[in-house]
Amino acid sequence: MRIDVRGLEFVVRVGGPEDGEPVLLLHGFPQHGGEFDEVVPALHAAGLRTYAPDQRGYSPGARPAEVEAYRLAELVADAVALLDALDVEAAHLVGHDWGAAVAWAVAAAHPERVRTLTAVSVPHPAAMAYALAHDPKQRARSSYMVLFRQAGKAEKALLGLRAAGLRRLLHGVGDSARVAAYAEPMREPGALTGALNWYRAMSGAALGAVGPVTVPTTYVWSDRDNAIGRGVAEMCAQHVTGDYRFVELPGVSHWIPDEAPTPLAEAILARARGAA
Repeated sequence: MRIDVRGLEFVVRVGGPEDGEPVLLLHGFPQHGGEFDEVVPALHAAGLRTYAPDQRGYSPGARPAEVEAYRLAELVADAVALLDALDVEAAHLVGHDWGAAVAWAVAAAHPERVRTLTAVSVPHPAAMAYALAHDPKQRARSSYMVLFRQAGKAEKALLGLRAAGLRRLLHGVGDSARVAAYAEPMREPGALTGALNWYRAMSGAALGAVGPVTVPTTYVWSDRDNAIGRGVAEMCAQHVTGDYRFVELPGVSHWIPDEAPTPLAEAILARARGAA
């Protein structure tokens, strides 16, 4: 499905029973909505309807040139506009990596549009902002962002030698075919720049300004995540005033939807059912 909103065209993967409760799935870097392909069958079997868009910078028809167009506020507005276009009053919201940052921000700013939140890997943006400012260990884990924010240099480093750097980054998502499914779209003209612009538009002030989340929330973190340490993961609880659950997946890397789709689906369903 293709949806036109806010002057952009988004590719959206749709599945599950038409009358099922809606689930909006927001992917992370450097992937696309297909990262949830192994998660959604269990959601469909449980009667849920899923929508997994390729977000701003990833959908070919949604790649503005200006870095400012990728600010968190714009990404949040995209998610809400997609719900409007789908005629969805409120959805179960799931996000991984950067998609989790967007999902947290949507839930904080628009709780009336969110039935439940399941955030995966990346913690509440205000917790992340605090850790980047005050936790040397988390700053070290996030040091890759310094490269990602350098226009041109990052693209060259990741796309050189048939995207060898990007493929190394994706180690852990699965076999070579799975890696290629994410890496190859990033080789299209402008695709990787659009994806990296999320980092280039990021500001500590914007992350820190995201308010508390009042909706029922589950945060899923894995103890072999090289990008997100335990300290900031456990800090999430301070930013949720609604019912909150912290799910830790031992022995799993950052790529939870690819590496552990069944436990993730179980966490999403437990949260969605718990809100019924």
